[in-house]
Amino acid sequence: MTMQIVRAHSYGGPEVLAVEELKLSPPGPGQALVEIAAAAVTFYDVCNRRGDFADRDYYKDEAVLPLSPGYQGAGVVVEVGPDVTDVRPGDRVVWIWGSGAYATHVVVPTASLIPVPDDIDMEQMAGALIQAFVALKLTSETYPVAAGEWCLVQSAAGGVGSLLCQMAKLRGAKVIGVASTEEKAAVAREAGADEVIVSTTADVPAEVKRITGGPGVRVVYDGVGKDTFDDNLDSIAPRGYLIVYGQSSGFVPPLDLMTLQNKGSLYLNRFTIDYYFTSWPDQDYLEKLYGWMRSGDVSVRIDRRYPLEQAAEAHAAVEFRKSAGRVLLVP
Repeated sequence: MTMQIVRAHSYGGPEVLAVEELKLSPPGPGQALVEIAAAAVTFYDVCNRRGDFADRDYYKDEAVLPLSPGYQGAGVVVEVGPDVTDVRPGDRVVWIWGSGAYATHVVVPTASLIPVPDDIDMEQMAGALIQAFVALKLTSETYPVAAGEWCLVQSAAGGVGSLLCQMAKLRGAKVIGVASTEEKAAVAREAGADEVIVSTTADVPAEVKRITGGPGVRVVYDGVGKDTFDDNLDSIAPRGYLIVYGQSSGFVPPLDLMTLQNKGSLYLNRFTIDYYFTSWPDQDYLEKLYGWMRSGDVSVRIDRRYPLEQAAEAHAAVEFRKSAGRVLLVP
């Protein structure tokens, strides 16, 4: 029996992604074979494909060629390994683990599989599992934004950005979203942003000062990195916070620490998810997420779906910011 999987044998543009046919390996002890229903296409996958992580110590073990992209997906268990009792064939599951989710099937350690209740949409979970966790931790722990405080969310129509808007609103914050087009601005408003700035036609710091009445926001949540860094610093009120959780535009260059003094004694944090796990899966988080999904307080906008054969097009949609919401590969 064979499976299809998307792989890349070199770093480069979306065109390096291609579907290959491989022998389907049976699950071993502690493993399950899952038939994939949907896999999330993330900017992490894009950065790894481009080779951005190849010379970064934190990521280098995950940048070894050939790449088999996709660390997050949802599907149905079709076979379990010897002595496996915690899952069984037919179970609906979601996971974050390793790689290889851009495929028809994947073998996953059962310890990484999370049951998906029958009333929860599989595509929503494929698009939200770790992104909603990041948004929750950013808004409740990294900087716990308070009711009535202004926060700025860069890329507010994106997969994490739209969830940040929703999580901040659940805490009673006032949200300014930044988006690159009017279409994406509408998506940010749907996600709960009180005000939206279209970055291609407006001066972001000036608009932030106008909206907040002068001082700026208490905190910026940013996954863009290099291209938004200076605007972010100029949008923060004195003694405010900049939380960087990604680098879709590239890594932020080295910083003169005195810049933070000159901009108002600011705080800067580079969020790293490893330091926010006590255990995984986090049952308290999952109960909250399922509850929010059932009530409609949190949802994931699925913007586009592509078959495996169009993985390059899916990457291009994410990399060149054509999408507004989550992009999925659906085998």
